[in-house]
Amino acid sequence: MTEQNNTNDRGNSAIEAERKSERLTFDGPARWMIIVFTLVAIGVAINQLFNLRLGGYSLLEGMYLYVLAGLFLSLTFITFRAKGPPSAHVPWYDWLLAIATLVVVGFFAVTAGDSLDGGWEYAAPPMAVWASIALYVLILEGTRRAGGLVLFAIVFVFSLYPTFAEHVPDPLNGFTQPFTDVVPYFMISSEASFGIPMRAFGNLVIGFILFGAVLQFTGGGKFFNNLAMALVGGYRGGAAKVSIFASGFMGSMSGSVISNVLTTGAVSIPAMKKTGFSARYAAATEACASTGGVLMPPIMGATAFVIASWLSRPYVEIMLAAAIPSLLYFFGLFVQVDAYSARRGLKGLAKVDRPAVMKTLREGWLYIAVFGLLIFLMVAFRWEKTAPFYAVTLLLLVNQFNKNDRVSWQGFLNIIVSVGRTLSELVAVLLGIGMIVGAFQATGLTGPLANELVHMAGNSLPMLLLMGAVTSFIFGMGMTVTACYIFLAVVLAPALVQAGLNELAVHLFILYWGMVSFITPPVALGAFAAASMAKANPFKTGFEAMKLGGVIYVIPFFFVLNPALIGQGPPLEVVIVLVCALIGVWFISAALQGFVSFVGPLNSSSVSAAMRVALFVAGLLVAAPVGGVFGLSHAALTVVGFAIALPPLIASWRAGQVQKDEQEATIA
Repeated sequence: MTEQNNTNDRGNSAIEAERKSERLTFDGPARWMIIVFTLVAIGVAINQLFNLRLGGYSLLEGMYLYVLAGLFLSLTFITFRAKGPPSAHVPWYDWLLAIATLVVVGFFAVTAGDSLDGGWEYAAPPMAVWASIALYVLILEGTRRAGGLVLFAIVFVFSLYPTFAEHVPDPLNGFTQPFTDVVPYFMISSEASFGIPMRAFGNLVIGFILFGAVLQFTGGGKFFNNLAMALVGGYRGGAAKVSIFASGFMGSMSGSVISNVLTTGAVSIPAMKKTGFSARYAAATEACASTGGVLMPPIMGATAFVIASWLSRPYVEIMLAAAIPSLLYFFGLFVQVDAYSARRGLKGLAKVDRPAVMKTLREGWLYIAVFGLLIFLMVAFRWEKTAPFYAVTLLLLVNQFNKNDRVSWQGFLNIIVSVGRTLSELVAVLLGIGMIVGAFQATGLTGPLANELVHMAGNSLPMLLLMGAVTSFIFGMGMTVTACYIFLAVVLAPALVQAGLNELAVHLFILYWGMVSFITPPVALGAFAAASMAKANPFKTGFEAMKLGGVIYVIPFFFVLNPALIGQGPPLEVVIVLVCALIGVWFISAALQGFVSFVGPLNSSSVSAAMRVALFVAGLLVAAPVGGVFGLSHAALTVVGFAIALPPLIASWRAGQVQKDEQEATIA
């Protein structure tokens, strides 16, 4: 019980810190430093990504990444405190750390050409060695402030790992190198701190973070909430269905589960409670919807852009691959909420409490047009790097003609401050995680470790997937989603790919299981944050969120075993497995809630428990896009699943008819 309370306290403190951080208002020199550095970084990114060659000069990629790192890592010391609660007051020593960061990273930016020509990552001169050690310490401190103590400890241990690798037993045994060789490799090579994670940041993330912030500040969040309310608010359980749609859209824009819960939950949770949902269920719905938003195209979270860079694939491929799993997840949420509402007789929002569809569309067509432009540029022209900047420009220009949500000069500066704080946090984490990647590269361990993992699993694919899911969940509890993904992309993904699984499906599998911890006790930060707003029991809310978001635990196994569920296959096969998966998710959701949407209840007879178990098993068989179980093909498994589902469906239909007759008799 004490351990549970300690976990709860840690979760609550993290949530409270996030809430305070959201409310921070910087002023004076700190505010202007954030604004100027962020604008300079955005300008440098535009010059680089559009190849403008302003001043007749184009930066080397390494120099470009050093400039971004120097600007945003220095802002980490301005926006995050060394200890204690979040505060807008910047102590004198944080100013010194910010200046030191600019000086040290400036040295690497200026010498980037010499470093490339002279191979400094393997033979750095003394000055570069000392500068590397200084930057190493600054990155560790930045990672600690932005990512927390758990992430700092993991990064610190793995960053030192190459110095004692030969003394570690198999399968982690590797080549040992001196500290003065390891640290320059981390800071100068393109395989560590300034490798794939930072390249993804410089090429993709910065533009989409800017787009998401501008969209929210110009009224996009309010529009999507109103649109969801207008479309589904009138149906039974309408307030929860609005939360699913609105939080999904907002989560896709913000890329942060906790901040999404704290913003949209302030509106959605009271609305759900007002229309009859229990506090626990309202909080669980918000937590699940906010978690799913980070997995929802077209923006998703920063991790999706890292996946694109890691696999050297256009981001649009990642976006399209994530569309079907995201659809299944939100469909499962929607069906469960509908079943819960029907079982409890909950009504929708009154007409007076929801906006008209056409009026909402007339007022917010701009946001749909901007999303359309963004997707068109990414799909038709493959302009993943530059599309968000075009969308931001259009949004800011047309916004000036919108009298209700027109951005003022002060509002524009607030957008820049918000973007600067978000990007400084992300850069600090990415630079730290990059050292983990560099540690495995420096010791030559990546390939042998994959072989060892396959061997430990006994060459059993189900066992290897189970090991991967558990590992992803454990690391997801103590690390950010992006940090968890990068670590497992190095350690675990090669083993799964070596076992014969689709590479893109494997990386999405890791992403999904890294997200599970947001709604799964004992951590469940998303659920705990929502529970604090709903005044509900945190752990009960966490278990409710597990049931409500139960589909997230099985979807990754489905698409990693059959890539057709991420669109990797013949069109006919994709359509067939998608339809089967939707029906299977419908069955599973009905079993979890004890009510089959559009049919009737499952809890009106003495055999309801058996019926629910049967429907759950049937859902798994129908949804699973694979064959070979019990020697049956995919088609045969699907037929068996429908056969098992038939008795519960008939029982549910009969119970529904009885319920309907009773209601008609009452009215008569």
